[in-house]
Amino acid sequence: MVSNEIRVDMRDMTPEEMNSAMKMSELVFKLNHTMPMTDEYNDLLKELLGDNIGENSQIIAPIAGAAFDHIKIGNNVFINSNSLLMARGGITIEDDVMVAANVQFLSNNHDEYDRQILVCRPIHIKKGAWIGAGASILPGVTVGEYAIVGAGAIVTKDVPDYAAVVGSPAKVIKTLDKDKF
Repeated sequence: MVSNEIRVDMRDMTPEEMNSAMKMSELVFKLNHTMPMTDEYNDLLKELLGDNIGENSQIIAPIAGAAFDHIKIGNNVFINSNSLLMARGGITIEDDVMVAANVQFLSNNHDEYDRQILVCRPIHIKKGAWIGAGASILPGVTVGEYAIVGAGAIVTKDVPDYAAVVGSPAKVIKTLDKDKF
């Protein structure tokens, strides 16, 4: 087992955990059916994420996912539509991150022998990163500061600061000039 890995047996969920999951599902449904950029929309987003969303940050509906209470979003973050946030392992998105449409953050996966057990590892997206459309960020991955993840990339390993990655699995194709930031 990896040191920051947690395992969750879905058969052992308490009634409180089940109620919390149902409440989050209801909030996501309401959010996805509310006019964006209105007070009602912002109130639902705040109810879903609590104090874990920073100033001037936007998430465009529709969204999907689970364990939204395991998400932390910094200031000036933009997440475009159709994001999937499977957050049981934790998702941290630092300040000034841009996320294009159809991006998947998958901090959990199923055990290969017992599918009722979730194997969870945190995802960390560092300051100023840019995640391209349709990219998938897998469990345990850190995307470095000002890094770029190309459209459709499948990110299975950490991305260094200032690196641009593309492909499946994602590979570094370029290092950006950090003096230009």
